[in-house]
Amino acid sequence: MRTLPVSLGDRSYPIHIGVGLCADARLIPDTLLKDKAVVITNTTVAPLYLETVQAGLRTRGVTCISVVLPDGEAHKNWETLNRIFDELLSHRCERKTPLIALGGGVIGDLTGFAAATYQRGVPFIQIPTTLLSQVDSAVGGKTAINHPLGKNMVGAFYQPQVVIADMDTLRTLPPRELAAGLAEVIKYGFLRDAEFLGWLEKNIERLTALEPEALAFAVERSCQNKAEVVAKDERETGDRALLNFGHTFGHAVEAGMGYGEWLHGEAVAAGMVLAARFSEKLGYIGKADVRRVVDILARAKLPVAAPDLGVERYLDLMGHDKKVEGGKIKFILLRKPGEAFICNQYDSAALHAVLSTPAQTHA
Repeated sequence: MRTLPVSLGDRSYPIHIGVGLCADARLIPDTLLKDKAVVITNTTVAPLYLETVQAGLRTRGVTCISVVLPDGEAHKNWETLNRIFDELLSHRCERKTPLIALGGGVIGDLTGFAAATYQRGVPFIQIPTTLLSQVDSAVGGKTAINHPLGKNMVGAFYQPQVVIADMDTLRTLPPRELAAGLAEVIKYGFLRDAEFLGWLEKNIERLTALEPEALAFAVERSCQNKAEVVAKDERETGDRALLNFGHTFGHAVEAGMGYGEWLHGEAVAAGMVLAARFSEKLGYIGKADVRRVVDILARAKLPVAAPDLGVERYLDLMGHDKKVEGGKIKFILLRKPGEAFICNQYDSAALHAVLSTPAQTHA
């Protein structure tokens, strides 16, 4: 097992990465475990790992309440959040009752938002079971639900108190979910870690084949990148926005196609291609750089062509993005592979040109 710190002063917490960790309740600090805990999961993950987590908690003398929600991005909404609150209230959960998120990004976001708001804040633990959640959404304290007009538009910054990433859970991931997680892994290479990008280009097939050593390295390196950025800018007032490379376009794809039609990582992959093409249109990178983005995403079995929603629909959806300031859409673009930047001054004609042919995979 490897442990990485997320350094946030009195809100600092560890990320534990290893195998067989779901059963090890010793990784949860004594201060968080009282008489009962609530495990929030979904119908897909519950049959696989819920009993394992519950058994570990019982060894610590903790009564475990389980909340099993429907699976999928389409359920990341107020109705599902209220189901969580109903269970917490009916079981008379208190301010010291920890909520444990057992699942992917949707479960993590829902549980985190519930923890941030139930009785104005209760302890929160992340046990992410997908590659995407292990390398991205479980780390950093972003919690939210979706609104029909925009993804993650209603939420709170609320840090977990421990993240437990069990590599064994990745063995049960469907290929499409694994690929979606790889999009977020690849993102780190392009936005800030050129050395890691080079490693990924050499080893992407090892990751798609679920080679344990390669996966463990990719998860650790991704978490290290995320932790470093979050430690410097917890509430996304500056450089943390760089972590959204591909997301402004990607969130528009998710909302425009209907939540759940495209997995988050799939939409981000297509969004990274659009961001690379936009970077090339503005003269920051060349065609060969765009080709690097397309090639590695395609090798990871991810979509590299965004759907044609129409220019006006894209602009409308992106206008609801959380990074909009003064009515101006901000984009995360590339100066070169391994170095992203925040761009809010750009030629609108270039943006229209990119959006008018979203299915084009390279300039």
